[in-house]
Amino acid sequence: MSTPSPTALPKALDWPFFDAHHRVLKTELQAWSHQHLTSHAEDDIDQACKDLVRALGDGGWLQHAIAGQRYGGLHDVIDTRSICLLREELAWHHGLADFAFAMQGLGSGAISLFGSDSQKQHYLPRVAKGSAIAAFALSEPLAGSDVAAMQCSATLDGDHYILRGEKTWISNGGIADFYVLFARTHDAPGAKGISAFIVDADTPGLKIAERIDVVAPHPLALLRFENARIPASQRIGDSGGGFKVAMATLDVFRTSVAAAALGFAQRALDESLAWAQQRQMFGHPLADFQITQTKLADMATALDAARLLTYRAAWLRDQGQRITQEAAMAKMTATENAQRIIDMAVQLHGGMGVKKGHIVESLYREIRALRIYEGATEVQQLIIGRELLKGART
Repeated sequence: MSTPSPTALPKALDWPFFDAHHRVLKTELQAWSHQHLTSHAEDDIDQACKDLVRALGDGGWLQHAIAGQRYGGLHDVIDTRSICLLREELAWHHGLADFAFAMQGLGSGAISLFGSDSQKQHYLPRVAKGSAIAAFALSEPLAGSDVAAMQCSATLDGDHYILRGEKTWISNGGIADFYVLFARTHDAPGAKGISAFIVDADTPGLKIAERIDVVAPHPLALLRFENARIPASQRIGDSGGGFKVAMATLDVFRTSVAAAALGFAQRALDESLAWAQQRQMFGHPLADFQITQTKLADMATALDAARLLTYRAAWLRDQGQRITQEAAMAKMTATENAQRIIDMAVQLHGGMGVKKGHIVESLYREIRALRIYEGATEVQQLIIGRELLKGART
């Protein structure tokens, strides 16, 4: 079966959320992706990810992931709609390409938002070119969604900090050139006692303790800090301000997780439409049966609903509005709807849908993690509920 071309976004780009430059971006990215993103099976995930980062840098796409034209960014402020369009298109073509792009943005986002001028000059241009790989080190074995339970520590010792502890589920762990690390500096109890730091991968005392394999292969690792010593100048922002840094960074990129889910779901729908018209059953194309049409209708409606929430949140953030609730709604709805859409695509494909290496089978593995990382669905529900109650009390 020939690979279908992505079809949905030309219509969506007529929505009032988008400007002319977003339409140009979509057209140029689609052409680049068709030329450069052709393979899905990767024998060496680490090298594939490095190659994709370099290709995305050479193509100029990573300029969208950082802020500040003087540091190699396309804009002085990250354009959330562009980030979302990029992730949706990349995810349609190649899950690892979406991952590579997303981690460059998330891993350097704290520097874009809160870094000093010298930090920005040293790290961001290399991120934009794809010559340095970034990583975001927040989660710990006993502190995932509960960030305030963090135990990894940073103890001030003269003009240096000494790092002790572990970080796990770290994307790009083992291949990153630097990590934005969040550690407890004991300024205050709970979330107020956390600070953010930049830790170069070659820092003595930083060890890759374990490489983690998951259902959709990506570079993941457990990091161990054994008295790793870094200059105090590597701290991002104020001491004790790390929780604010982490949440602000996640707020920028959480909506883009929803966009990646849209890309996976759109690919599943496109594959299903092509399959339904080609596959013969009882002397007719599968598409002729009403039960097939109802499934396709459910898939398309769930996708559009998620897309509207996603680009509403992106548009609001680009207008300078706070989008904690809207981003949570988008992330929750897009990832959950995408899971259902892809499951229906597997069912429509029958045995082919579970054949290892088939695009629908790979989408089934890719989407599962998105319902967990950068805040699981249950965490998004808590955020939405909390925001609703805040509004009800004012």
